Amino acid sequence: MEICMSEPQIYVERTLALIKPDAIHKAEEIEDIILRSGFSIVQKRKLHLSPEQCSDFYADQFGKMFFPSLTAFMSSGPIIAMTLARHKAISYWKELLGPTNSMKAKETHPDSLRAIYGADDLRNALHGSNCFSSAEREIRFMFPEVIIEPIPVGQAAKDYLSLFVNPTLLAGLTELCKQKPADPITWLAKWLLKNNPNKPEVLNKMIVEEPQE
Repeated sequence: MEICMSEPQIYVERTLALIKPDAIHKAEEIEDIILRSGFSIVQKRKLHLSPEQCSDFYADQFGKMFFPSLTAFMSSGPIIAMTLARHKAISYWKELLGPTNSMKAKETHPDSLRAIYGADDLRNALHGSNCFSSAEREIRFMFPEVIIEPIPVGQAAKDYLSLFVNPTLLAGLTELCKQKPADPITWLAKWLLKNNPNKPEVLNKMIVEEPQE
């Protein structure tokens, strides 16, 4: 009797990475290490957050002794926010970062990014999300327009397309054939934007952009 094995469900996970003010001058070098470590940089932006925005971002740390120093430091200069993607991105990025305290990282994980680029517990060069719920919240904070979901591949991707994408696309193409517009591509694009049942929720979060040079 032949036994059919189902294809394993592998998801591409996303996590947030921040290059902090103390390491911004090493951004290009750090991004190169990220890419060589198997991550894709899905989104990237350079920001200069206000103290109030930093307080919102680190709301889970409110009340701790280091909170004022943390928000002051994170608002002291520009940062780079990135959405990183790969299988088990959250755990792999935390492993690449090393311990939060850069001094400890230099002793126990000398090849980690915080050991290489950080100075102490506060000025530790980089940030990474702790878990999926943190990654979801933090990516929405830095990139309010993004959809935060594990990205399916293989059979899971086929199932997702069949369930969520193809029905809407088929309806749009059917209507396109009925309408016969002069510019079918533009017409279909507008129709899909108007009739998309899977529109993301957009959070109104004002972030101060770094001026263009």
